[in-house]
Amino acid sequence: MNLLRRLACAPALAVPLLLAGCSYFIPTKRHLPAAVAPPNIQTVLPEDLVKQVGARWDAFKTLTVTAEITAHDRTKDYPSFRCNIVMQKPKMLRVLGRYFGVTAFDMASDGSRFTLVIPSKNLAIKGSNTSTDKSATEWENLRPDFFLDAILVRGLDPEDEYMVAADTETIEDAANKHLYIEPEYVLSIMRRKNDHENLPVRTATYHREDMLPYDQYVYDTDGGLETQIFYSNYQTFSAGKYPSKVVIKRPREGIELDLAVEAVHENVDLPAGEFDVEIPSGSTVKELK
Repeated sequence: MNLLRRLACAPALAVPLLLAGCSYFIPTKRHLPAAVAPPNIQTVLPEDLVKQVGARWDAFKTLTVTAEITAHDRTKDYPSFRCNIVMQKPKMLRVLGRYFGVTAFDMASDGSRFTLVIPSKNLAIKGSNTSTDKSATEWENLRPDFFLDAILVRGLDPEDEYMVAADTETIEDAANKHLYIEPEYVLSIMRRKNDHENLPVRTATYHREDMLPYDQYVYDTDGGLETQIFYSNYQTFSAGKYPSKVVIKRPREGIELDLAVEAVHENVDLPAGEFDVEIPSGSTVKELK
């Protein structure tokens, strides 16, 4: 049979093979690994979870955190800087940032008003913790309370209502070709707006393997999403288990802060004047509303 005849027969031979049912064509299958669940999964009642959250919050009086912080916004990635964070209940906050040992900024809040000093610009910014006017400068819309909300999951206030839902997340480890099942509890905290409507205040997700928080979503007074916080890589510090990585996102402003936590101390004695920031002579003072 010459070449032309062999080519002419090829379509005729292909048709019976296809009609015969693919015995000559072996399909391949992708075998997914079986999902692995944690060896120990804890079960608690909703009211017990709320009690655990409240007990953790009640035990904290002061907290000091040392971290490396990297900031991003929609247009720029900023150099990382070292940061000392000091908190004292109910809402006292001090954040001191240094860049190569030089003070980049110093901010303190008494819970209602804050003062921020930026030495390199001979600038001091003062204002209320509650922003009433939105600035075109996105960073000026950040007020100290968002940081307080992010560092720790707060206990519930008396007027808060709550709901706890059980959920399960499947996580893929592509590098090691593993699937992990992560059972969770999602704590939703709400506040009554009127007789027919509740507004979300916060939601927090707890992994049932260790009952630690892994994310938190914080809403404004109108129920709009304001801040997203993600906690990971828990380590044992002097203050106990604490995430060594904290990511704070502000979707509206397009701002993100990544904290690499190096040290955490709880309930240490703070020196007098810890939350006082001195404005250097000759600084320009800007008042924010």
